[in-house]
Amino acid sequence: MPKIAEIEDTPNPNAVKFLLKDRLSWGTAKNYSSPVEAAGDILAEKLFAIPHVCGVFYMDNWITVTQDGMASWAELARLVAQPIREAQAAEKPERAEIEQDDDPRLASIRKIIDERIRPTLVMDGGDLEIMTLCGNMLCIRYYGACGSCPSSQSGTLHAIENLVRTIEPEIEVIAV
Repeated sequence: MPKIAEIEDTPNPNAVKFLLKDRLSWGTAKNYSSPVEAAGDILAEKLFAIPHVCGVFYMDNWITVTQDGMASWAELARLVAQPIREAQAAEKPERAEIEQDDDPRLASIRKIIDERIRPTLVMDGGDLEIMTLCGNMLCIRYYGACGSCPSSQSGTLHAIENLVRTIEPEIEVIAV
């Protein structure tokens, strides 16, 4: 049962990040934006059963819960804390899978994003996934607090594009 070490605000006023003393996963992110998507994930199902919860994103030892903006976080955080505390801590896997990219451009982009962008997003309760690189179009998807944060669609996206253009000057980045 994970214990909550700290509760942090995120840049998204509708999302709060819970730092845990135990892991919910080992490097595997889980992202749900509806109860239907969460089917089969006991923790996410319990969180979506709480009124106003509209998003759940977790990995490793933290979880970000997003609400619809119609509830007070002071009240909602207490309700959300209970299923988080009741969740099963994840056991360490025997070996981690290694992600490989056939496209050297994509490997370079992934590396720079992992080093320069991802730590900031994770610190703010979110993350991103590189969906595709097709020609000079890089498609990414935001998760957690970043998924519905206004700054992710403007400032953060622009910063990612500027950084990626140090590798590939013609690349355009879009959020899907």
